[in-house]
Amino acid sequence: MKNLTRIGGVAAVAAALALTGCGGGGATTTAESAKAQDASGDLSKLVSVNAKKADELKQGGTVTLPVGNIGPDFNGYSNAGNSADNTELHYPIDEAGYVGCWKLDFDGTTSLNKNFCEDFKSEVKDGKQTITIKINPKAVYNDGTPINAETFVNTWKMLNGKNKDIDIVSSGAYEFIDSVKAGSSDKEVVATTTQPVYPLSDIFGGFIPQSVNTPEIFNTGFSGELHPEWMAGPFKVEKFDSAAKTVTMVPNDKWWGEKPVLEKVVFRQLEASAEIAAFKNGEIDMADGRTLTKYKQLEGTKNSEVRRGQRLFAGGLNLNAQKAPLTDVAVRKAIFTAVDRPAVRAVRFGGLNWEEESSGSMMLMPFSKYYQDNYPVTEAGAEQAKKVLTEAGYAPNAKGTMEKDGKPVSFKITNFGDDPTSLATVQTLQKQLQAAGMEVGIDQRGDADFGKVLGSRDFQLTISGYTVGSDATSGVKQFYDSKTNENGLGDAELDKAIKDLASIQDDAERNKAAMEVEKKHMAKYYSMGVIMNGPQIYFARTGLANYGASLFQTPDWSLVGWQK
Repeated sequence: MKNLTRIGGVAAVAAALALTGCGGGGATTTAESAKAQDASGDLSKLVSVNAKKADELKQGGTVTLPVGNIGPDFNGYSNAGNSADNTELHYPIDEAGYVGCWKLDFDGTTSLNKNFCEDFKSEVKDGKQTITIKINPKAVYNDGTPINAETFVNTWKMLNGKNKDIDIVSSGAYEFIDSVKAGSSDKEVVATTTQPVYPLSDIFGGFIPQSVNTPEIFNTGFSGELHPEWMAGPFKVEKFDSAAKTVTMVPNDKWWGEKPVLEKVVFRQLEASAEIAAFKNGEIDMADGRTLTKYKQLEGTKNSEVRRGQRLFAGGLNLNAQKAPLTDVAVRKAIFTAVDRPAVRAVRFGGLNWEEESSGSMMLMPFSKYYQDNYPVTEAGAEQAKKVLTEAGYAPNAKGTMEKDGKPVSFKITNFGDDPTSLATVQTLQKQLQAAGMEVGIDQRGDADFGKVLGSRDFQLTISGYTVGSDATSGVKQFYDSKTNENGLGDAELDKAIKDLASIQDDAERNKAAMEVEKKHMAKYYSMGVIMNGPQIYFARTGLANYGASLFQTPDWSLVGWQK
């Protein structure tokens, strides 16, 4: 799954690749990290976390971090809760739900998370796959409920897509599992599949607790409710203050894994301007500097340093094809055609010492060895966009707006937060679309509304996108399967190709097949387009260890802390 993210976010294994948006005394930037890398690049240069070993850290201390939104829905597996901020908030307190059996290294390599899964074996025989998992005997939820075979059964039942009343983001590989049951004990799980599924890390990268077992609980039970009793991680929720918009966490005395060094973690919901002030005043220990406005105001803050790398993000053109006039594929194609992507990036990244070529995949970063450029437009510009609309039967009205059957191409771009650079980016896109004969306004919302607006699809167009994984298999299903993607766009031929490629064991061959599906889907449906990837730039309090720009790496919250 892919998590929705602003143009922020961390990579997620458990929930979907997350939705994220555009908003979102320091050291100077380094030449090595000032340019996006292709497959020949050294990815380690794009990691900046102030890595320290446990014996180099102080015991105790508090880390306070900002997020764009806290809730209102806290179920990261549902469309309402699928955001990068939600994932980031959950990592310290719910490793069971958001990491599960698998951890990721910075380069996307997976390894078994033995806090939960001590062994994970797969055997294919006669075209069928049997997966056997040994669960850590100590694994238990905060309320004392054991994490056992029943947990895995419930996870499969809630996420396999068979019950259409359950508002999941994507059924992923769970759709191809036909049985999950206990093995030799309730701490052993045996799953069988209707077809082999790869990569194995696409399943059980997070669990749905046994108590979350109805559509009602899944869909609405996390609205305004964190449910710490259904979590398991190195920290636990001490207090969720919905009025102050803060979540305070302390070490979890029931955690069986490595104990954290920190004595407290606090997440605060902040708009962009408030985040700048809070960092400069020493109230928070990290701030996002991905726009020039924020970077210039944060630069020079006492006791701070810049942590800079590659952002795992793809997007910019997030179209709601279920709202007129974007229901017409010709309008969507015209939007793709009208956009001058380098010009938008020049506004968005101007002054940040960052260069990148136009990317053409929602599923893989250009530095991936499996990447290919699938953007469906080769000749862009206002006149070319008008030609697309003219060929589809549109003509300019008295105002000069292209219209068909008396209905003008009129819509709004939704912008979140109060960051001036983000607004300028939206205004640049607005002018490009207006030049192509479209009537385009701006729908301004607060950062805190991001999850609610995107989760309920209460928009027409927004500059937002998704976190990007290291393998395209889950992404191709989430974005391009007609039964799964939020726009409901696709066809039987592409759906079959998506189903078939999930059984290809060879990573290169499987990712190539996924890339070909994306290429065909983009060229036919124009549902999501990549304007940018972008840098990851944080201002961090000096001495904060093991946190920052980390590419795909799963955060190890036992080692986040302050260096001696």
